[in-house]
Amino acid sequence: MIDLYPAIDLLSGKVVRLRQGDYDDQTTYGDDPVAVAESFAAAGARWIHVVDLDAARSGSPVNRPVVAAIARAVAGQSLVQTGGGVRTVGDAMLLADAGVARVVMGSAAVADPRLVAEASAVVAVAVGLDHRNGEISVHGWTEASGVQLVDALGWFPTAAAFVITDIARDGMLSGPDVGGLTAAAASTGIPVIASGGVATLADLAALKAVPDLMGVISGKALYEGRFTVAQALQELAR
Repeated sequence: MIDLYPAIDLLSGKVVRLRQGDYDDQTTYGDDPVAVAESFAAAGARWIHVVDLDAARSGSPVNRPVVAAIARAVAGQSLVQTGGGVRTVGDAMLLADAGVARVVMGSAAVADPRLVAEASAVVAVAVGLDHRNGEISVHGWTEASGVQLVDALGWFPTAAAFVITDIARDGMLSGPDVGGLTAAAASTGIPVIASGGVATLADLAALKAVPDLMGVISGKALYEGRFTVAQALQELAR
């Protein structure tokens, strides 16, 4: 079964969503991320995906106490996967100590793939590969890396998963890149988590057809009431 990863994006301690990763184009959905996480857990989500947008941009983990509070609040119900500013093995250790089950390394992993192997000795590591037209973007999606997604998929043998985000679709409710995700999943033996574009239950149904897909991240569609966590879980279990 494919897992649903309801997303909580943190900016200055609030729950927000960005359009295509643009910090100047954000919508705030609440100021109590712990309560949001508890609602996701109560609805049956096995995982919750938390992103520290402040840390992704600046490297300063200002929301780490919030991440820790979320992990405490849903312990025994849901596992927490978190990314944004996870740039060192020390960052991964601190998040593991805070109760996070899996960290997501993006920019730092692309810059130095050895970090993933080192951090994987401490906690499960997913590698975040966020791309525009197949080219990986880094530092909160503000810079192009010159690295192609298809190449990066071969760099991280110890990764627990790849979180693949099509930035052009993120926060746009325009549908997921089923073809691209299918090609990516076929080119690696490491499970793939889809991110970006999910707008409807039909999108979830389409993603179920992607071989070796491990999970689906959904944010804006949940906050905009397109479907509930319970409905999404039901569709993925169908």
